[in-house]
Amino acid sequence: MSLSHSSEQSAFDPLRLGQRSLLVKSVFVLAGTLVLAIASQISVPMVPVPVTMQTFAVTMIGALYGWRLAALTILAWLGEAMIGFPVLAGGAGGIAPFMGPTAGYLVSFPIVGALVGWLAERGWTGNNVIRGFLAHLSGNILCLAIGGAWLAALMGAEKGWLFGVAPFILGGSLKAALAAALLKAIKIYGGKARAN
Repeated sequence: MSLSHSSEQSAFDPLRLGQRSLLVKSVFVLAGTLVLAIASQISVPMVPVPVTMQTFAVTMIGALYGWRLAALTILAWLGEAMIGFPVLAGGAGGIAPFMGPTAGYLVSFPIVGALVGWLAERGWTGNNVIRGFLAHLSGNILCLAIGGAWLAALMGAEKGWLFGVAPFILGGSLKAALAAALLKAIKIYGGKARAN
């Protein structure tokens, strides 16, 4: 068995987006922006701060769409926000979120989606729950690193860590575990559906 054949078998593409037409991919991009907008409004109460499901949606789109289409989808969603649609956390939109404390996180999202998608295309999700967890956790860590670095530039390293990174480590880990479990279920269900 060749290496390329092996990597094709391990790739995770339950939506079969690699085989879809440009029109169908465009529909998925629009649907993805809607999912991101809805997830941004879902807040999970946690101590010391509530956690939104934004990064969960970003990493899930990465895993399900693949790195290219995920990055494009997330950029389209951020474009909707920039022109004023209330698609970000708390119904925010416009240029202000891209200039203030949230800018680092927003900039990280397409990179995070692309990273998780790239890892998923190499088998880091689906059947392999541990690698799936690590892929999503890596995405969450990258988001916190970029967002925290931006906050550190604005208010200093200590405050950047205290307000922009530390409160979100537990939530990011839980979201990574949830994503890995959900994608394992999708892989199992998808395999059974194709077998029938």
